[in-house]
Amino acid sequence: MPESNFVDYVKICCRSGKGGAGNVHFHRDKHTAKGGPDGGDGGKGGSIILRGNSQLWTLLHLKYRKHVIAEAGENGGAKLCTGADGKDEILEVPLGTVAKDAKTGQVLFEITTDGQEEILLSGGRGGLGNNHFKSATQQSPRFAQPGEPGKEEWKILELKILADVGLVGFPNAGKSTLLSVVSAAKPEIADYPFTTLVPNLGMVSYRDFKSFVMADIPGIIEGAHEGKGLGTRFLRHIERNATLLFLIPADSKNIKEEYKILVNELKLYNKDLLNKKRLLAISKSDMLDEELMKEMKKELPRNVPHIFISSATGYNITELKDKLWHMINEA
Repeated sequence: MPESNFVDYVKICCRSGKGGAGNVHFHRDKHTAKGGPDGGDGGKGGSIILRGNSQLWTLLHLKYRKHVIAEAGENGGAKLCTGADGKDEILEVPLGTVAKDAKTGQVLFEITTDGQEEILLSGGRGGLGNNHFKSATQQSPRFAQPGEPGKEEWKILELKILADVGLVGFPNAGKSTLLSVVSAAKPEIADYPFTTLVPNLGMVSYRDFKSFVMADIPGIIEGAHEGKGLGTRFLRHIERNATLLFLIPADSKNIKEEYKILVNELKLYNKDLLNKKRLLAISKSDMLDEELMKEMKKELPRNVPHIFISSATGYNITELKDKLWHMINEA
């Protein structure tokens, strides 16, 4: 996915439709000179609705649509005719979209399944016609309800990508290289920090025509939860991953310390992330021999399973897939 085409945050002004006014009318025909009230109700104003679409991966189509306006309901008519409802404005969004109130920051709902519909902003109710207000003491009401006004509010849509495995690591840890090896994804790869500026998704083929989705999350640095580096912009994507694959290169000065920093950043951002299954992969292991690996194992964190891999030579890549598949599918 080209960098310029990946949009995971939009802020839009939503205006729902005004409800139609109720009608003041009295029945008249050639046989009835003074009939009773028969004013119809006004139609409901259009709402703004979000609908999940599994074929979408970005909010790009909403990036330049700053105002979303739904139709107003029509006024009621004579002979108890109800006015037409205003047309709802339906916005299709990718799965994993979170809707928030821009003013308060409150999370309104999340879109997680294809075809799921949620009302982002409801339209105004239509007013009642004068037929509703007749009574024994008031047989000819000459009033009706006006339609309920629509609402105008700013909303925020944030995308948290849905993937089975999320790659977590510092810049230049080899995440993009691994994704390009295990899937058909073609992320930008270069020997400098922050090559990956947007999350990349790859479909990883497994045994017996099975597959799972892996996401390359842009690199985390110490202090990311406070906005340093690429900040919290991409940390939210990790919330949607079932399993976290921590990737630390074999030539790191202190693997145990790097892992500790990464886990701490996730904890400070959202402590619930610590409940996810974790696997530590030591990348660039083609530069190690068996004896060196044996020595390094003694220094690795004790509370997380680990595996030595090499994207360049394919060392242990099949075994890595096996471990990830088991973690994703275990009860």
